[in-house]
Amino acid sequence: MSQVLLVDAGTGNLHSVHHALLHLGCQVMLTADPELVRRGGRILLPGVGAFGAFMDGLRQRGLDLALQEAIQRGNPLLGICVGMQALLETGEEMGERPGLGILPGRVTRFPERPGLKIPHTGWNQFWPQAPSPLFAGMPDGPYAYFNHSYYCALAHPQDAIACTGYGIQFASVLQRENVCGIQFHPEKSQKIGLRLLANFIGEAELP
Repeated sequence: MSQVLLVDAGTGNLHSVHHALLHLGCQVMLTADPELVRRGGRILLPGVGAFGAFMDGLRQRGLDLALQEAIQRGNPLLGICVGMQALLETGEEMGERPGLGILPGRVTRFPERPGLKIPHTGWNQFWPQAPSPLFAGMPDGPYAYFNHSYYCALAHPQDAIACTGYGIQFASVLQRENVCGIQFHPEKSQKIGLRLLANFIGEAELP
């Protein structure tokens, strides 16, 4: 049975992510304890709401430094939605705020475009740009469920291993070495979301 550390920044309900992991047969440790995060393991960092509030929640708990240390030691981490955005250097939501600084780039708001509503909400495709174990067992251009007004503008485009179109092309999946991030919500993305989580935690077969 795979073990996963589910990090609680205190800014959202983690029940649906937790339930999805249990469905996959994981042993899940839900924690806001920076010492447990420092010990490492396979880490999930889900986030909802505003970038600034999410980073405040991490810092108030000392989780920002703990996550940076765990990543630097090579522990695998998957950031989800705002948890992915937090991997970048800077976010503009709630005023300019520093992120974890793992990947160079900034989190910025979608530009206004005729006929496109912000936030970007609902089902959309993501298109892999590079091979990754995260995509094992998936069709070309799978659909996932998105809900966000801000996106990751990367300094190094090669950190985006999948892109999605919504007025612009934006990075919907990130990966650099042991660090991964997805902009969509896997727990709301049905079989594709479960497949991606299973690929990250190393479960080849879905129940």
